[in-house]
Amino acid sequence: MPNHIVLPTAGGTILPKVAKAFKELKDVGLLRSAEVKIHSAQAAGSAPVIHALHKGTDLITPVKPNTIAKSIAIGNPADGYYVLRAVRESGGWGESATDEEIIESIKLLARTEGIFAEPAGGTTLAVAIKLINQGRISRDESVVIAITGNGYKTLEAVAQSVEQPFIIESKLKDFEALYEQLQNGKQKLAGAA
Repeated sequence: MPNHIVLPTAGGTILPKVAKAFKELKDVGLLRSAEVKIHSAQAAGSAPVIHALHKGTDLITPVKPNTIAKSIAIGNPADGYYVLRAVRESGGWGESATDEEIIESIKLLARTEGIFAEPAGGTTLAVAIKLINQGRISRDESVVIAITGNGYKTLEAVAQSVEQPFIIESKLKDFEALYEQLQNGKQKLAGAA
């Protein structure tokens, strides 16, 4: 079992179900312990659950979403109360990530893991990093970070922040020509250094 799981929160339906699943696995004897700390991740431009969590209240005040993380931008989450309850019962926490932090996390995932996430995935990674830096997640504990959605469905969210892609025809010879061109460019750069 992981020590922690970080999940994106939109309307609030997924996170409480994950908490329920851990509890049920323990109840039927498939786990000795279901003590996984569950953490909620929201975009700063739409974080009504995180605001309530930080205030220590069960009252979720609706917000008008303003974020690149459109898939989790729910200003009045129907199941937000259940998210708060699940996070608190597990001993977890929650944080929000700015659009800039989300973009940097998307880039980090792409560069280090070869995963092109949409902004919800960038949000969970950015929040996990914050929780580690805060000491809420120890650097030696296991963490599951839910990376949801494919970046290709939200190219506009990062278009201004990344190097423009190479566009080629869907023919092997065009790919090979571009590959050769890039390899020659690397050799020239290495020779100049």
